[in-house]
Formats: sequence, C-alpha cells, structure tokens
Amino acid sequence: MLSRLSIQNYAIIDELEIDFSGRLNIITGETGAGKSIIMGALGLILGERADMSALVNKAKKCVIEGSFQSGNKKNIRQFLKTHELDGDEEVVVRREIGANGKSRAFINDTPVNLSQLGELSSLLVDLHQQFDTLELGQADFQRDVLDALAGNGSLLDSYHTEYTQWVQLKRETTGLKDQQVQFNKEADYNRFQYSELEEAAFKENELEETDATLKMLSHAEGIKQALNKTYFELKESESPLVQQLKVLLQHLQPFHTYHPDLPMLLERLQSAQIELQDIADDVDRISDHVNYDPEKIEQLNERLSLGYKLQKKHGVNSTSELLEVQRTLEEKLQAVLNIEETIQQKEKALADSFANLSKLAEKISAARRKQIKPLEEKVNKLLAQVGMPNAQLKTAMQTGEPGPAGHDTVEFLFDANKSGQFQPVRKVASGGELSRLMLCIKSLVARSIDLPTLIFDEIDTGISGEAARQVGIILKELAAQRQVICITHQPQIAGKADAHFFVYKEIVKESGKDTVKTNIRQLSTDERIITIAKMLSGEKPTAAAMENAKEMIVNIAPERVLAPLLWGF
Repeated sequence: MLSRLSIQNYAIIDELEIDFSGRLNIITGETGAGKSIIMGALGLILGERADMSALVNKAKKCVIEGSFQSGNKKNIRQFLKTHELDGDEEVVVRREIGANGKSRAFINDTPVNLSQLGELSSLLVDLHQQFDTLELGQADFQRDVLDALAGNGSLLDSYHTEYTQWVQLKRETTGLKDQQVQFNKEADYNRFQYSELEEAAFKENELEETDATLKMLSHAEGIKQALNKTYFELKESESPLVQQLKVLLQHLQPFHTYHPDLPMLLERLQSAQIELQDIADDVDRISDHVNYDPEKIEQLNERLSLGYKLQKKHGVNSTSELLEVQRTLEEKLQAVLNIEETIQQKEKALADSFANLSKLAEKISAARRKQIKPLEEKVNKLLAQVGMPNAQLKTAMQTGEPGPAGHDTVEFLFDANKSGQFQPVRKVASGGELSRLMLCIKSLVARSIDLPTLIFDEIDTGISGEAARQVGIILKELAAQRQVICITHQPQIAGKADAHFFVYKEIVKESGKDTVKTNIRQLSTDERIITIAKMLSGEKPTAAAMENAKEMIVNIAPERVLAPLLWGF
C-alpha cells in the first residue's frame, strides 16, 4: 500500500506530504483546487513522462516520493531481486525533475529507468483515472477475471508447465524437419563427396609421406652415386679411410706406454675406425635400396595429384584435415538416416504433450464457462446500483489455438442502453462507464485476486444520489481487504472514508507577492461533517445538510448489500 506521498515544487504545489490510511482514503476539494495535480504528481512516480510545464518554479528541482509497504509480496520481491535492488517490506520510489528538464528515477535510492519504474508501479498501484481504464479493454485482463472467479490458479500453473514443454517440443520438431529438408537438399552432393574420399582411401599422413618418398625417388640416381662414392672412399679405394685408420693405430700402438696421452688418443682412433666401418656398412645398405623406378614415381605422382586436388576442393592443407572432412560427411549422411526416426519420436512426444495440454485447457475452459453467466448477472446488478440501469455486460468466449493461458479468447461486450447491440468494451464505453464497470468487476474478483492499491480518479462522474451511495458501498467493501484511494465530488462516497483528505488553495506571500498554492490536509470528524454538508447543500450548509452529513459519517460500518452478490465467488 501507499503509506506516504511527498510532493515538492510540482505545478502550484510548493510542498506537501500525505500519510494515507491502509483502507479507504477519500480526497475531495472544489473544482480546480488541485486534485488532478496530485494525481499528476503520483503518475510521475508510477512511470509517466515528465512535463516541464508542471515546473512553475524553475529555480529548484521537483521531487515526488512515495513510500509503499509491499506486504512482502512475492512478485515485488522477485522484481527487486531480478533488478538487483535493495528493499524489504518498504519500497521507496522517487522521481526528480531538474530545472534543466532532466528527469531521474530511483527505487530505494538506486537509479532506474522509466521502464523499470513502470514495471514496479504496476505491481504496487492499480490506477484508474477518468478515460484511462484501458486495462478493462485488454483480453488478458478479461480472461484473468474469469480465471479468478473460477479459481483456476493451480490448473493454470499445470497448464503453463505443459504448454512450455509443448512449445519446446514443437520448436524442436520444426527445427528437425527444417534440418531434414536441408539434409535432403545436400544429401546427393554429400554422398558424391564422401564416395570420392572413400574411394581415394587415404591413410593418416599418407600425402606427406608420399611427397617425401617421391622426392627421394626423383633424386635416386644422384643419391645412389653419392652413396657409392662415399662407400668407395671409405672401404674400396686404393687407400680406404677405414684401412688408413687401422694402419695409424698399428703405428701408435707400440708407444702407448711411453706417453700418458697416447692411450686416450688410441682409444679415440679405434672408436673412429669402428664408426667409419659402421657408416660404410649403412651406406652400402642404403645404396642397395635406392633405385630409380619410373613406374613407381608415376604412381606416386598420380596419388599425390589426387590428394592435392581433394585438399584444394575442400579447402584443407593436410591428410588429417582431409580425413576429418570425410568423417564429417559420413556423419551428415548418417544423420539423414537417423533424422526420420528422431522426427517420429518427437512427433509422438508432441502429440502426447498436446493431448495433455488439451485436457488441461478444456478443464480451464469449462471452469471459465461456468462463471460467465454468474459474472454477467452480478455485474449487471451492480451496474444498476451504480447508476447504469440500462447497461449490460456480456461475455463472449471462443476456443482457438493453445496459448500461454489456455485456448480461449475472452471478450467483454457492452451495451449501455439496452439496444441489443453489444460491442467490445474498449470501443463503446465512455470513460465514466468504464470506471464504474471496472469497479463492479474488481469488487467481485477482489477476494480471488491479490490486487494492489486501487486508485480511482473521479469514478463518480455522471452519478449522484443512490447510485453514488452504492459506489461508496462497493469502495468500502473493496477497502476492507486492501488500500483504496478515491477522488470524488459525491458526499455519499466521501462519507464512507476511513481517512478523508481535503485539497484546497491558499494564498501565500512569495518574494513580496501573493501566490496561489495547493495544499492538502486530513480532516477531523467535525471537519468532515462540515465538508460533506457543503458538498450536499453548498457553501453555507443548512441544518438538514449538517444532520445528513453526520448520519453519513456515523453510519460508516460496511453495508452488507454486496454480500449476496459476492456469495459463491
């Protein structure tokens, strides 16, 4: 609920603060006193756009602040958590408009944008200004009314879970079918590419190894000649190196005991001789295996040419990458074979989910249909009570495709003059009619929906007498469970207040000049009697008006006129 509203430097309001009651708060005042200004200021903290013309004093900023008791509601806690905002049971919303026109918004002293402010405000306040009851014309709200009366909460939770699963399965099935179409388009080409690679039958690193072998074979004659020359010099020339080392060893051997360095030197020469002997043997062996083979060279060239052609075709640079392309193509071809089976499984799951969804939707629809006639009867009776005896509400419900809240489309139809011509509420009802219609509907669903603070701006337009009294009764009943704030000109409504606020203009001295300012104060019981008497008979109330006003205020216990209408909801 809105516990406190503070306004500074807004239009002709210099500074005022209102502490609201948790029940029925009534705001009265003469036309032009500034009631709409207060509503305009309240609208700013509810996320409405700032109007610079509202800043009369350009020398200082405008500040509007509202303190709300959230009642620890789950949706408000979730909002604060989602947006990483501090807060517990009290939520303070502030809007500042600087002299330069720049507007800033805060929730619990943390800067927020207007979108966030509006989202939170919708959870805190339900504002109904004259000609601004757009919510009543919205299909979601109309459906929610039937659901509230039918007690569909748990069914809707189950339905929403199933609907989410159904939508996901539908999305997955559609995706698989799209993928299947694409696979089928590509299948022949993929099959050709795969067959080409499969027929080539490359092994890991084959192209790299083939390239090395080809280079060796292409230089086989030169390699063999060099190897033979090396072997010849090592072992078969007139003075082979291996033999020369052996002779040198024989020359030094007799003297190895006469010089300390000779044993080590002899050991090194012997190692060199053995190493050269091994080298000569390896050279001979390698030479035996190096042969120029034109036929094999041609085969390897063809193999390498095929490999390079396929690498270029697939945009890769190695045998391993080419083999990876082959594996990928194989997976795609296998997917073509598997996707049909997967689609069949998904379609079965989708059909099962839709069957469950349809059962839940039908239960929800049946519960809604049961409430249509009682809703129409009760609303129409209440419309007569609030001064609209010729008005009638009719509810049209059609079944269509499943949606997040069932497969029904609900439309409130309205006939203001018993013409028999019912049209959608949003098209034919006037602002005053919408306000009273909304009041009637919300009075019926109030016990089923956790409504936020309800604010009605001049809901009494075009009514008086008994109709106004009935509006007051409904407001009083609504306020028994939640906060209601109502601006009114009707004494019958004002008399029902738990807290009565009076808006007035006063002349104050400002810079040596008289300036008109708007102010507000909560009335005492005696002040309420006088104020309501003036509303009944004019500026100088008669004795009868005073007595009538006393009776209105004394008789503040909630009437039970609504009780029979509310039974059964």
